[in-house]
Amino acid sequence: MAKSATERKREQRARDKLKAEERHARLLAYSLKVDVYQGTADHIERIKQVTGIDEVQDLMTRLIHNADRLDDAALRKFVAEP
Repeated sequence: MAKSATERKREQRARDKLKAEERHARLLAYSLKVDVYQGTADHIERIKQVTGIDEVQDLMTRLIHNADRLDDAALRKFVAEP
């Protein structure tokens, strides 16, 4: 018996979802859960507002990648300052 268009579409969505999950699993190194105190949350919110970045995960990723561009001495100084 031939499959209906609805059945074919359902199977296609299931395949696409599996592909997306597999892609995510291949790319993900690890998940990071962090407790954030109110003062830090305030700083994050300010940075989000100034930069226009809405997602905290995106903001953290950009901060990490941009900090990695610093030379060793500048990175030590940047991290040492409270």
